[in-house]
Amino acid sequence: DIKDRKSMQEIKSSLENPKSEDEVLENLYMLNLMLDEGNKDVVELYPTLSKYNDTNSPNIQTYLAGIYRKIKVPDAFGPLCAMLIRNSINPPKDCPFDPNEEIGGAILDYLA
Repeated sequence: DIKDRKSMQEIKSSLENPKSEDEVLENLYMLNLMLDEGNKDVVELYPTLSKYNDTNSPNIQTYLAGIYRKIKVPDAFGPLCAMLIRNSINPPKDCPFDPNEEIGGAILDYLA
C-alpha cells in the first residue's frame, strides 16, 4: 500500500541498523518497487546496499542482484561475481530457488 511506504531516508537508516533479515528484505523489496516505478534516486543508496555484498543469505543476494541489475552501479559488478563464485563453491542449502539465476542474469546485463 502506497501510504505504508517508507521514505528513502527511512529505508537507508533501517538498512544501516536492521533488527532482522526480514527487515532487510522488506526494505530491499521497497527499493525494488521504487526502481520499477522509475525512481532514479535508489542508486544513491549503493554505499548502504554494499554492506550486504558479502551476505550468504540467498534471499538478500537475490534482491541485491535484482536491484544492481536495475541501477548498474559499476562498483557492484565485482561483488556480483564474488557472490556467484561463493555460491558455486558453497551452494545455499534448504533454499527452494537458485539465487545464482538472478545473480548471473545481473552479471549478463552488466556485460551487455
